Amino acid sequence: MHSHYDVIVIGSGAAGGVLAHDLQQAGASCLLLEAGKHYTKETFPRSELEYSPQLFWGGGLEFDSSGKMAFLRARCVGGTTNVNQCLLDRFDDLAWADWQRDSGVPFFNTATMAPHYEAIESRLSLQTIAPEQFNHNTRLFIEGCDKHGFGWAPLRRGQSDCALDQGNDCIGCLGGCHRDSKQSTLVGFIQPALRAGLSIQAGFEVGQVEPIADGVRVQGLVDGRKVSVTGRKVVLAAGALGSTKILLQSGFGKHLPALGQHFSSHPQFMSFGRFADTIDAHKGAFQGVKSQDAHFRAAGFKLENVFGPPISIAMLYPRLGGAHQRFMQHYRQLACIEVAIRDEAIGRLQLDRKGRLRIHKPLTLQDLRRRDQGLSTVQQMFWSLGAEEVFSSDFYFGLHLMGGCRMGSDPREAVVGPDFKVHGQPHLYVADSALFPNAPGINPALSIMALAQRLGQQLTGADA
Repeated sequence: MHSHYDVIVIGSGAAGGVLAHDLQQAGASCLLLEAGKHYTKETFPRSELEYSPQLFWGGGLEFDSSGKMAFLRARCVGGTTNVNQCLLDRFDDLAWADWQRDSGVPFFNTATMAPHYEAIESRLSLQTIAPEQFNHNTRLFIEGCDKHGFGWAPLRRGQSDCALDQGNDCIGCLGGCHRDSKQSTLVGFIQPALRAGLSIQAGFEVGQVEPIADGVRVQGLVDGRKVSVTGRKVVLAAGALGSTKILLQSGFGKHLPALGQHFSSHPQFMSFGRFADTIDAHKGAFQGVKSQDAHFRAAGFKLENVFGPPISIAMLYPRLGGAHQRFMQHYRQLACIEVAIRDEAIGRLQLDRKGRLRIHKPLTLQDLRRRDQGLSTVQQMFWSLGAEEVFSSDFYFGLHLMGGCRMGSDPREAVVGPDFKVHGQPHLYVADSALFPNAPGINPALSIMALAQRLGQQLTGADA
């Protein structure tokens, strides 16, 4: 690792992996920094008990200040793209229009973003799960939608050679793909960039970024040692929590009142139907379809057919002792549908007196109405399918962490300008979901990559 680079990218997930690849391909001297370890298909942990503490911040879960909402974000090279299901959807006109309304950013529209989507999609293997590979959980989801006239559609996933017909179970991908089939940024962008000479430093936890005369100094820890590197340009791509925390620790909140504001997370609520028959929701294609219903979209929620490994499912059941044991004995008879709401971006990210990140994420009355409408819809579906028992968990998750460094033209209301630069900082950029003006209500991974691709063109002069 040298001490000075053209560009330093902090974070290696959906934004950082794409950006580091594109900068390296353009001939820039680029350093990619990642707080976590560098795993490969051969070294990813093999069980839920092992991967939760090794791959995630907080040992598996982080919680909001109330202790009611849990957040998952990965800490490894490739970031959360290693541990999600690589669902890759474009934003619709509604999402872009709402973003443009709240930010004043002119390129937030379908037509302008289309070439950036295409550039990312052309580099990845994109597939939908074939109907003959739908597992029982998916077939129940489809049957329930059809019974009630709800629209549904196959999920588009970034994957290749998953070998489902050979008995592979996609639920294993929650701990990293052991085949390099999942089109994570580790597989699709970072590995090719490394072969082309990209410099990467895993285990580098950034503490502060400091503007200097001709660039930005990055200070952090590697194996407990203080390390400092500089770049002519520095791009924060550490996710909504990570990028916001770094800017807060660096003192930017004094001049940017919006820093840490407008946090959202698509709160997700899981419901289970217990059936007499074996469902084996954990087998085969983990997620195959989703709701695609105009009424749901207008109401601010969507449904997904999901499940979880045993430890995660056990944590969702609030009772103890014999009741909990009986619940887990029915693991193979459980079907699951998740409600994900488009939440209002009123969350706040702050530092406490010890410098630890505090997440304030209450649900608004609108959020609660959307949750309740979605949960009621799921209950109707399960009862109509013949479930013997229906149970909705009291615990819920934020899996799509967004905001905190909102993009917008007004520095009084936003942290990042339409040029991706932190307001008032000529050499410091933000490229990840931290810049989202509000919650889109659609899986954000592909759009994060597309925005990073746009910034890459800007930094390399390819859009000139």
